[in-house]
Amino acid sequence: MGQWSVASEQCEPAGSWDEDRNETEAQRLDRNWSSLLQELRVAQTGVQLLTGFLLILPFQPRFAGLDFVMRMVYLVTVGCSLGATVLLVAPVSMHRVLFRRHRLETLVAVSHRYAVVGIMLLGTALSGVAVVIFDSVIGRAGAWIAGGCTLVALIAFWYALPLRDRHWRDTTY
Repeated sequence: MGQWSVASEQCEPAGSWDEDRNETEAQRLDRNWSSLLQELRVAQTGVQLLTGFLLILPFQPRFAGLDFVMRMVYLVTVGCSLGATVLLVAPVSMHRVLFRRHRLETLVAVSHRYAVVGIMLLGTALSGVAVVIFDSVIGRAGAWIAGGCTLVALIAFWYALPLRDRHWRDTTY
């Protein structure tokens, strides 16, 4: 592993494939910001819909039938969903505050960190949703299994596999 790029703080090793692009630091930051915004657009829509869904649940008649454990799972799930919403939307507000202040490097680095933590919270919220829904439909044992399977799948596909392939370079593209 090489030195990490200080400029982007995007966890890109110095000497990585980005240097093959022959772009200036400003061009690289613009590209990284644009890429991050595209990713956030996908996540923002999903987390906002999930949060809206979760916020209306207590007003449904069947919600009163949830026991203490499922109410706690629900509250943790709502907390994670709200946290994910805050972190995944924060780069937009940060951009407005830092606009024309020549702080794109900071914006990209901090937004990257917000996105990583926001996606972790979103994954936790999705696992919680699986637990609450499966508990209502098939019971507690199935709920914990569904929540665990959801969490394992999210960890595998959102983190483990991408981390495994992080420094792998496929020359067939």
